[in-house]
Amino acid sequence: MRPGPRNLITDVAGLRVGNAQNKRIKTGTTVLVGDAPFVAGVHVMGGAPGTRETDLLAPDKTVQEVDALVLSGGSAFGLDAASGVADALRALGRGFRVGPVNVPIVPGAILFDLINGGDKDWSENPYKAMGRAALADASEVFDLGTVGAGTGALTATVKGGLGSASVVLDSGITVGALVAVNPVGGVSGPEGQFWASPWEMDGEFGGRGPVTGFDPRVTPITKLTARDTAGAATTIAIVATDAALTQAQATRMAVAAHDGMARAIHPSHTPHDGDLVFAAATGARPMHTPEVDMLMIGHAAASCLARAIARGVFHATPAPDDLMPCWTQAFGTD
Repeated sequence: MRPGPRNLITDVAGLRVGNAQNKRIKTGTTVLVGDAPFVAGVHVMGGAPGTRETDLLAPDKTVQEVDALVLSGGSAFGLDAASGVADALRALGRGFRVGPVNVPIVPGAILFDLINGGDKDWSENPYKAMGRAALADASEVFDLGTVGAGTGALTATVKGGLGSASVVLDSGITVGALVAVNPVGGVSGPEGQFWASPWEMDGEFGGRGPVTGFDPRVTPITKLTARDTAGAATTIAIVATDAALTQAQATRMAVAAHDGMARAIHPSHTPHDGDLVFAAATGARPMHTPEVDMLMIGHAAASCLARAIARGVFHATPAPDDLMPCWTQAFGTD
């Protein structure tokens, strides 16, 4: 396995990512859109999810493909971002055809960033407009860290962020991950090394090596105190491939990817997190050995997600009124 040319989820050909954010509110939205509809699945392991249209992604449901996937801040308010994306896609003629009407299929998930130092006293929900802006921004190249759905994200000890990574398998299949990192748990040990370090490629998040100085009896969950509430978290992600997967296989890919979340975040999948992984498959590359390919796709999805989580935190940047330092402030750069 090797990283893709961009080391982004958009190394899966036909996918683009757009971000929009409001620095005053300290929040944002991220959109993954395909050049054409793509197969999608989902798996939820957190205890406090916030979602839109996820039931439709079950393999026994009528619609097998979606037009876009949305990750957003804003808690329940952020679900409105997908409405903005759907409106913009409909104006472009995209969507599931029902008689004379196009209905864009845009599942989404949200994280809680309402208590992070930003001004949340808005008079009108800002997320629908952010969804439109994120779609308009969609490109094969995008920034990581304090952007999009990662703008207001926090971890137990430092700022969270938006992360991405990719890998090309020996079979030629490409797998990528995109994640907004906002967990109750922590992503690094007390000296700054990332839990995801065993899966790091080419020093992509600092090359600090494995975690040291860690006492397994101590869990650094300080974020609940910083936000002064429980249930104020969630890491939401998308894993994608160019392999030709069924919706059931895409769902299995999402299940496997949760291993990457558990590798990179301690603890993960808690009652206070809404941890969720979408899976996307463009179908451009047939699988010649399906059993082997599915095994490797699941493994790659997990390792990409672990790397993407670390990269999102590694690239976070400081902003006024932050409740926590970013990783580089806390641990410096070599």
